[in-house]
Amino acid sequence: MEGILLSAKRLEQYRQRIVEAISDFVEEAGAKGAVLGLSGGVDSALVGALAKEALGNRVQALVMPVSGVSTSEDLEHAALVSEKFSIASRVIELKDAATAVKKVFPDITLDSGEGGFHARANIAPRLRMLFNYAAANLNDLVVLGTGNKTELLLGYFTKYGDGGVDFLPIGGLYKTQVRQLAEHMQIPQVIIDKPPSAGLWHAQTDEEELGETYEILDQILYHTVELGETADETSEIIGISVKRVQRISVMVEKNMHKRAMPTIVKLPE
Repeated sequence: MEGILLSAKRLEQYRQRIVEAISDFVEEAGAKGAVLGLSGGVDSALVGALAKEALGNRVQALVMPVSGVSTSEDLEHAALVSEKFSIASRVIELKDAATAVKKVFPDITLDSGEGGFHARANIAPRLRMLFNYAAANLNDLVVLGTGNKTELLLGYFTKYGDGGVDFLPIGGLYKTQVRQLAEHMQIPQVIIDKPPSAGLWHAQTDEEELGETYEILDQILYHTVELGETADETSEIIGISVKRVQRISVMVEKNMHKRAMPTIVKLPE
C-alpha cells in the first residue's frame, strides 16, 4: 500500500486543502451554499463533514432512501452524521417517484435482460440528482458530489446520477484514503467499517459487484494509472494474477466516456 496510505501530516494537509477548495468553489460560483446527498456511507459522511467545516450553516443534506432497497441502518447512519456535525438534513423517500418513472415508461420493467436491470438500478441515482438540483435551484446552492478517485477511474457511478454534480471534494482520494481521512475527521467508526454500497438494489455491495476489495482496486489503479506500470509489473508487485489486473484496466478504459464531457463533432473550417 506504499504510495496510497497517508501520514497524519498529509491527512491534515488534505483536510485543509479540501475545506479551502469547497469554500472557494462556492464563493466563485456566487452561490449561497451547497447541497449534497447523505446516504449513510463513509463517502457522503466525509463530504458532509468537510462541507460543514468549509461553509458552516450554509450546507444542506438530502437523505434519499428507496423503500425495499435502503436499510434502516443507512437512515440511522445518515442521522448520526447529521447530528454529530450539525448538518441540516431532510429525508425524501424516493419510492413513489421511482414507481412513477416505471409507470410512464413501462419498458424498464418489461425488459428482463441486462439492459432492463441496469435501467431500473439507475433510476434511484438519477432521481437523487434531480432532487439535489431542485434544492440547488430553489436555494441558490451548488451540488457537492461524493464520488472518490477509485469510483471515478473505474466509472463506477451512474452517469447523470451520482455523477451529476458541480464539484467533487474527495474525487482526488482513493477509497483507502477516504477511510483514513474519515478517521482523521472523526466520522463514526461504525460508518467507516461497514461494507460500501451504492444502494442500487437490496443487499447490494460495491466490492461484490466489482469483484475485488477496495484495497486491491486502489493498488491496481495506483500502479497502472498513476505510475504507468504494466499489468505484468503490477501483478508481481501486488501478488495477484495478471488477469485480475487486466480486468480492472479494461474497466478504466471502457468507462472513459463517463469521465469526459459529451463529444462534440469537429466541423470542417
